[in-house]
Amino acid sequence: MVVFATPGMLHAGLSLQIFKKWAPNKNNMVIMPGYCVAGTVGHKILSGAKKVEFENNQIVEVKMSVQYMSFSAHADAKGIMQLIQHCEPRNVLLVHGEASKMEFLKNKIMQEFGIECYMPANGETVCMPARVVIPVDVSLKLLKRELSQSGSDPKKPRILHGALMMFDNTLRLVDPEAAMDEVGVKPHDIRFTSTIHLEDPSGEPPTRVADAIYQKMKSKLKDHTIHLMVDSSISVASVLIKVDNSDDDGKNVFVSWGYQDEELGSYLLSLVKEMEEYFT
Repeated sequence: MVVFATPGMLHAGLSLQIFKKWAPNKNNMVIMPGYCVAGTVGHKILSGAKKVEFENNQIVEVKMSVQYMSFSAHADAKGIMQLIQHCEPRNVLLVHGEASKMEFLKNKIMQEFGIECYMPANGETVCMPARVVIPVDVSLKLLKRELSQSGSDPKKPRILHGALMMFDNTLRLVDPEAAMDEVGVKPHDIRFTSTIHLEDPSGEPPTRVADAIYQKMKSKLKDHTIHLMVDSSISVASVLIKVDNSDDDGKNVFVSWGYQDEELGSYLLSLVKEMEEYFT
């Protein structure tokens, strides 16, 4: 939330009321827009005061950030352009001036800075899109695991799977196993399974079919480790592929995968379906 409130020296009025409420919180900030006369609250906090005493022995601790920005209330077009260049806002709202000159300045701002500029009439409501940034701490264990699985390119976009936890208004993305241990929840493994029937008039054994599928996947998946196990089943990450005889001179290929590898499982399923051409 951003509040513009007067007077600028915090000596009375709405700005002082808000200051008293917000000053004790270190997450807040006050920006002083100009010179403050000695003796005012604004002058005290700009001088570094950490406590301000008011009437009735009221003492307010100043934990909020205090910043100073020279801002003239009577800046000309050049001064406004310099202010926009310095502050780099996402939107500009023009609220005072002659209509024709404001229109000229609005077009100049949009042309030079490429940002949205509004010029509302008195009483008109303006809605500006806002981008909300929510900071999340990521556990080192989760990052190391992801880097070890995704190769050496740190700039390559990737999906990070984890559990989002909140404690004391702080969000953390942690390894799911660590999250379950922390809250005392037992894990459940959810898998998806699909069966594909391949016509096989040749009657080749399941091991030969599994080997053909294995060779095809090796040629298609260069960035994954593929295992052909002793029972002729194939594993890629959480995906497991098993070939078995059916009752009508064909083969049933079972493809199952964990929820975290849904995209990979769907892709391998399509590769197995393409094997129909191998037997026809």
